[in-house]
Amino acid sequence: MELTLGPVAYHWPAEERRDFYARIADEAPVGTVYLGEVICSKRAPFQEADLPETIARLERAGKRVVLSSLAEVMLVRERQATAGLMVAEGHEVEINNAAGLMERGPRPHRIGPFLNAYNEATIAWMAGQGATHVCLPAELPGRAVGVAAGAARALGLGVEVQVFGRAPLAVSARCYHARAHGRHKDNCLFVCEEDPDGMPLATLDGKPLLRINGIQTQSESYIELLGELPELAAAGVSHARLLPQKVDMVRVAALFAGCLEGRLEAGAAREGLARVCAGTGFSNGFYHGVAGYRRIAGQAATH
Repeated sequence: MELTLGPVAYHWPAEERRDFYARIADEAPVGTVYLGEVICSKRAPFQEADLPETIARLERAGKRVVLSSLAEVMLVRERQATAGLMVAEGHEVEINNAAGLMERGPRPHRIGPFLNAYNEATIAWMAGQGATHVCLPAELPGRAVGVAAGAARALGLGVEVQVFGRAPLAVSARCYHARAHGRHKDNCLFVCEEDPDGMPLATLDGKPLLRINGIQTQSESYIELLGELPELAAAGVSHARLLPQKVDMVRVAALFAGCLEGRLEAGAAREGLARVCAGTGFSNGFYHGVAGYRRIAGQAATH
């Protein structure tokens, strides 16, 4: 499997984002990097000016660059931005919303995790519309991943599964991040920048529950599928996606690469990952067919 780096979901300052991708270009063992704003169209202008140089730097380092579209398209300007991305030349695009499918037409494209490719019939339809690659939703259990991957590979599609990072659970028309600070979505003052790894959401008795990222709801824990990598490869999954978090992603990528290349056992890699991600728990419940927040040890879980 090839390691990939998904798009940054958070509103990081421009300088921090530039430094992040410079390190990814120079040090991270990932083959493909996804770029673009996928959560909030209001954030897009903050990174558009740096995008050409970021792309050039990543490509000079031998990385493949894929441009990702918005997960939610509601406004005229969002439809226009999506349409512009869909006709752009020079780079593959990953579509995360039906509006992108309509604008792209039969031209080759990738399917992102926000489009629900839950079964082989949907994947076959997407392939017929020009899809060449599909990133499966994070909540699919392992057995369903195997069925979907088999169907996709039979059609010649690449198959990608998220193996690290907070699970993208939902997007909403409303911005809870702004509302939590007494602001409206249209006058948010980009308060989400204050939470570079998402805003913690706890239960009434203070237990960590979810993370809020603008209009997006995420899991509190990081998905971690180090032990499941051999099973994913055997099922036909061709790409393993790491989602950027506010941790040392170069080290995260190195640990996953070590497992994929057989230089590290999953247990040793997990110990290293726990040090990198101190303070955040891991989960793999979705993959094992149980509540997503749970952590299932070993291979005895029921899929």
